[in-house]
Amino acid sequence: MSQLINIISEKCPKCGEGKVFNTKGNIFLLRMPQMNKTCSCCGHHFEKETGYFFGSMYVSYALAVAEMVAAFLILQFFVTGFGPMIISIAILAVLLSTFNFRLSRMLWIYLLDGPGRTI
Repeated sequence: MSQLINIISEKCPKCGEGKVFNTKGNIFLLRMPQMNKTCSCCGHHFEKETGYFFGSMYVSYALAVAEMVAAFLILQFFVTGFGPMIISIAILAVLLSTFNFRLSRMLWIYLLDGPGRTI
């Protein structure tokens, strides 16, 4: 349970204290989240090698698909017509993009480099 809380609060997978992200990003200002290179508390390196987060794109894709399916199931009761439904889902996907970016990287870090794992 504490790992889930650390993932949501974006804490270091080794010490659970330091923040992984320096900034959260803002889709309206076209700013992507910025990651710290190392943990400010324990010095743990978050990116092990070039391309380390390539796999997190698949996690992000899965999150986006799940959100779009959930949005479709909810919106079908409120929105009539295929066009407005697609536009609503597209807007939701764009608004959640920075959230998905952060969450997918956190899930990837904890999957490959969580407590008790060494690379």
